[in-house]
Amino acid sequence: MACVSPNESTTTPRESIEGVPDFGWRVPLSYSCNLKCTPFFKPRLNQIPQYIGLSFRYMRFWMGLKRQGRQPFIDHMNQISHKPIYGCPIGGIGCGTMGRGYKGEFCRFQISPGIYHHKEVEANQFILTLRRNGETVYQQVLSSHKKKGKGLKAWNWGFPGDQATYHALYPRAWTVYRIPEHSVTVTCRQISPIFPHDYKDTSLPTAVFIWDIQNDGDTDLEASITFTFKNGQGVKADSTGGCWSEPFHCQHKSEENGSSASDKTAVAQGVSIHQIISGQPCSYNIAAAVKDGLKVTQHTAFDPNGSGHNLWNNLHNNGHLGTSTAETTPKTPKGQELAAAVCASTKVKAKAHGQLDFCLAWDMPVIQFKAAENKYSRRYARWFGTAGDAGPRLCAHALTLYPVWEKKIEDWQNPVLQNQNLPSWYKSALFNELYFVSDGGTVWLDPMEGNSQISTHPIVKEYSKFAYLEGHEYRMYNTYDVHHYSSFALIMLWPKLQLSLQYDFADTILGEDTKPTKYLMSGEMGVLKAANTVPHDLGDPEDEPWKRPNAYVIHPTYDWKDLNLKFVLQAYRDYSATKDKGYLETMYPCCKAVVEKAITWDQNGDGLIENSGFADQTFDAWVMTGSSAYCAGMWLAALRMQVEMADVLGMSEDKERFSAILDRGKKSFEEKLWNGRYYDFDTSESGHHDSIMADQLAGHWFMKASQLDDDTVFPPDHVKTSLKTIFDNNVMKYGKGNMGAINGTQPDGTKDLSSPQSEEFWTGVTYALAANMIQMGMVEEGFQTAWGSYHVCWEWLGLHFQTPEAYTTDHSYRSLGYMRPLAIWSMQWALERFQPHLMSGTGKPTGGGDTGESVKSAGEGGDAR
Repeated sequence: MACVSPNESTTTPRESIEGVPDFGWRVPLSYSCNLKCTPFFKPRLNQIPQYIGLSFRYMRFWMGLKRQGRQPFIDHMNQISHKPIYGCPIGGIGCGTMGRGYKGEFCRFQISPGIYHHKEVEANQFILTLRRNGETVYQQVLSSHKKKGKGLKAWNWGFPGDQATYHALYPRAWTVYRIPEHSVTVTCRQISPIFPHDYKDTSLPTAVFIWDIQNDGDTDLEASITFTFKNGQGVKADSTGGCWSEPFHCQHKSEENGSSASDKTAVAQGVSIHQIISGQPCSYNIAAAVKDGLKVTQHTAFDPNGSGHNLWNNLHNNGHLGTSTAETTPKTPKGQELAAAVCASTKVKAKAHGQLDFCLAWDMPVIQFKAAENKYSRRYARWFGTAGDAGPRLCAHALTLYPVWEKKIEDWQNPVLQNQNLPSWYKSALFNELYFVSDGGTVWLDPMEGNSQISTHPIVKEYSKFAYLEGHEYRMYNTYDVHHYSSFALIMLWPKLQLSLQYDFADTILGEDTKPTKYLMSGEMGVLKAANTVPHDLGDPEDEPWKRPNAYVIHPTYDWKDLNLKFVLQAYRDYSATKDKGYLETMYPCCKAVVEKAITWDQNGDGLIENSGFADQTFDAWVMTGSSAYCAGMWLAALRMQVEMADVLGMSEDKERFSAILDRGKKSFEEKLWNGRYYDFDTSESGHHDSIMADQLAGHWFMKASQLDDDTVFPPDHVKTSLKTIFDNNVMKYGKGNMGAINGTQPDGTKDLSSPQSEEFWTGVTYALAANMIQMGMVEEGFQTAWGSYHVCWEWLGLHFQTPEAYTTDHSYRSLGYMRPLAIWSMQWALERFQPHLMSGTGKPTGGGDTGESVKSAGEGGDAR
């Protein structure tokens, strides 16, 4: 299979399905990715010498942690295998998540903060029962998943995959099951409470499943949906015992900030499963909405490892679960697991439809990280308490409010979905990549009494502490060099979370941690954090985040050249978006401190900082020496923003001083790095000093995005020429322009093989590059560039809902489920601010550049199907 153009996309919807959006990621349940992909493991022969010492030191580090019962922050010995099974995950932000497979699986559990279990749990299912004239005519597990385990053999597995369609448009997903022999179509609509500018319901650990049963036959029928669920996460600890369940019947009046929805109530009937997960009490709660004309029944407990015969036959004989013990079950003994079931039944007349509403909620309101030194309550506990008894109320709340949630989701998404100037694939990519905001090991927490991490900043107090992992495999919270790219998603959709995160980093900047630390790449000892530097990350969930930042110990990141600059860039970008002068006043001393520190990296007084000859920036395996386009360009942007902040705040002396440095730096940047076609990789004498780096304009991108126009810093003709050179060489020479942007090429467009990372395609960098092209009026090129990353990850390699940091031309990938691809929201930022006519659907691209006549040529615009 070769990379293809957008017109040949295999997952872009080609026909309309009633009740399902026309845009999103769509596949039949019979779909499978037959391409064998592997995680990156072996560098090229010429690259191996630089990693020999690292390999030995890492092995000692890895073994030492294993002896302590801990996991390393990156576990190269246990990389996640290729599983092209995932669909839209469920759950709000910072409350834990559960993955869903597009074939119907419940999989990839992240209930304990930041810790993933990539397991498929076969007992977690939906079952359809159809009856006519008092006789069951059809009963089927609604999943095309092929059964592998020993349990539940009495159930009818394997729904025909070619008779069902899956459609994902995060935070919602639809599965349409066609049963032609009974003239029935069943549609499940999965909804998670994710929508912008909401800081309450978006924190809830819940999802609803709305089932529509369409009876196109000539006779009435009875239809039942049964929801089954077991304890745990599909791991060995599920059978440690001590688990118990109880039924519930909960009517809850939800209050939606004074809206009319507060007058609506739902009654939830179901079962709570109580258990301990990773030392913390947690309940799973499954429920159906009780409505007139429906019958809701439940089984409080059954054995998920048994045959399932009793439950299956009960459904088959009666069309519902019949009578079930109503009292609390005893705790399970060691070696036994526990499952529960809830069934809702309705009559559906001929040529009509019926609806059944279900909910899943999990309640782990109080958490501790592995070091267990501090306690936190999850944000949703502000409204639902910390007692661990909120599951039934969460279900009733969700079953009441989901219509309001859907209205907010549609109001948010429709301007993009209905815009005929935007490519169809982009509409899927923009919203589906957002899965990582919730499913990024995310936590949204309030420190509990006695916690030393209680912040004094009013924003953090009001909106809580927010953190997400660098990646499912790279287990570090708020990795700042990567968050820099993905931060556009937060500042656009949940700006208070971006500000809260910035305040947390600001709290760390002036301090130092002199703990002697051995760095794995060099083997040298150094401090963990130096004063006046931005930490690489805020810690590892296997330790104590916020209290002990800088879990990353491969390189001494206190000497990284991009982290300090990125703090300044984000601070000003946030101010440009919010116009919050109080925020700017708080950030300014921190920005000044990190800029003063960065000035010490200018070794020759030319106004540019120099890289130190090790991988001292986000490309942590790609060495820069001397001044580099990447870091020196960001340095100029940071100086220009520092000058602007000083001007806004009336700091005239600072403005004059930093302006003088900027003037020297601008001149040096052009003299030392501009070669007539692009900016050189760096000023060294290495064999790759003149490589064409896809991310060479990172500083310009952020400065332009912040709407700080100063053509004296980055001459527009040089920027456009560089972007065209990158497009011609790094994009169009790979996969016929359908692979994204390779990080580095030689001047003739062949791969730069100096480093494993130079020959990788970074998904987030590709999206950021596309955003810069859009800002500069190169809209067609921008969409063509971004299409490649989406196509490779979401279609070619089968990495949907687990977008990696990187991939290569030989079908390898690195770091699944990664933060940086959220940079696609910088494309939307660029479209809204620099191409308003496109966003309003009234005109052509603006801003210069060879854009062609229409964006549609870069990917069959919105309705060109």
